[in-house]
Amino acid sequence: MTITYTSEVTTSKGISCFLKLLLRWKGSIYKIVWADLLIFLLIYYSLACSYVFCPDELYKEYFTKAVKYCREYGSMIPLSFVLGFYVSLVMTRWWSQYSTIPFPDNLAILVGAIIKGQNERARIVRRTVVRYACVSFTITLTLMSPKVKKRFPTLNHFVDAGLITKEEKQIMQELDTEYPSYSKYWLPLAWATSIVTRAKHEGLILDNETMVTIIEELNLFRTKCGGMLDYDWISVPLVYTQVVTLAVYSYFVTSVFSNQYIEGLDQNVLIYFPILPVLEFFFYMGWLKVAESLINPYGDDDDDFEVMWMIDRHVQVCYLLVDKIHQQHPKLMKDAYWAETAPNSLPYTIASQSYMNGGRTESTKNITVKANELDLLIPDSKDEVEGRYNRNSTALDSVRNLFGRKRVRGIPLKSVSHNTDRPERLQNIPDLNDYLESDITNPTKNYDNYSAEYEKLKKQRLEAHKQKILKYLELIKSKDSAEQEEILHSIN
Repeated sequence: MTITYTSEVTTSKGISCFLKLLLRWKGSIYKIVWADLLIFLLIYYSLACSYVFCPDELYKEYFTKAVKYCREYGSMIPLSFVLGFYVSLVMTRWWSQYSTIPFPDNLAILVGAIIKGQNERARIVRRTVVRYACVSFTITLTLMSPKVKKRFPTLNHFVDAGLITKEEKQIMQELDTEYPSYSKYWLPLAWATSIVTRAKHEGLILDNETMVTIIEELNLFRTKCGGMLDYDWISVPLVYTQVVTLAVYSYFVTSVFSNQYIEGLDQNVLIYFPILPVLEFFFYMGWLKVAESLINPYGDDDDDFEVMWMIDRHVQVCYLLVDKIHQQHPKLMKDAYWAETAPNSLPYTIASQSYMNGGRTESTKNITVKANELDLLIPDSKDEVEGRYNRNSTALDSVRNLFGRKRVRGIPLKSVSHNTDRPERLQNIPDLNDYLESDITNPTKNYDNYSAEYEKLKKQRLEAHKQKILKYLELIKSKDSAEQEEILHSIN
């Protein structure tokens, strides 16, 4: 089952908010590490007693050499790197496995909305489609979860639970007998697809588009069930798991020797309990045990997924959506904020009044631009810009371009006031004033002159085109080659 504690850590304030979690046993580090820690301490004290009470000096000499060797080379094992990467991989895979679990809510909502009617036939179709989805999900879990397999060991248990009928069980058994090589978790979904198609022919589904929508949702449900089995089939590479396990256990075998007290070699007082080695064991071994418990989240560990709850929940929710509340809703009426369109805020209780002033604050809300920096910047005239680009730049120009306040890099700029209430600021820019007078203040000033010139040019071109056509006609009528050449010369 999943161990949740979010209700106990709603705030980080206070000293004991998170410390009280250390007192919990279920799902804790103590529960998964205590057996390994007991073995570690047993080996540690056995070696310590053998060194202290053994009268053989040769044994003590070899023991001392072993301790020195472990102290010198024990840190060569890259435990933090290997273990950290492994746990990160397992955690990512663990959450991806949960994201793959299908929930039939969307399918049930679609079926309830598309297949309408309260008659017996419509109810049977709706309930059967969602029931088959739940059966497919449960069969998938029996293939990968020991808990679900113990609950539904055979198809007879599916019949006893009311998930399938005896006729459906018979069909599934016959198909398994004839084709035993592969699992048939997809079979109920195939039945559901056939039922949806039949419902379209019977008129329970109005058009092909809505029928395809249900079939696509069934296909998505099957894809997720197949994804669950893929995670069960393709595990984290065994060699990587072996490397991490060997690294952790080898490190602590070395640690058992390197933390032994050696007479004449250590100056510190003999400590009867290895506090720091035990803490190190808790951290690293707990890290490894976390990965081991999450690598298969469908097992019997404390933090495994609540698959039993999911099965019961899916069946109940699906039946409610397609039958109990099908085409039912409260009476339509005006809402409480009909007159004012929308409320400024919803009411608060006395317990929540301290949160009344909360809300989102934009990061630039308190930024104010100074009045002398509100002017706009425009480039100088094109000729001036090209002239400045073409001439050789000096070191002084580079410094000006670098530290000039009203310049874009490499482009000369002019300041233009953004405030139309102060037109005197625009008098120093004749080009801009001319532009405003010609194109903005009086946009139709020279329009008549341009129109007359355009009409005159148009008539000239039409006349020239007409003369050219007449000469082509003369060329067609003429039979004298010399005359034809003269006409062609005049045309060109």
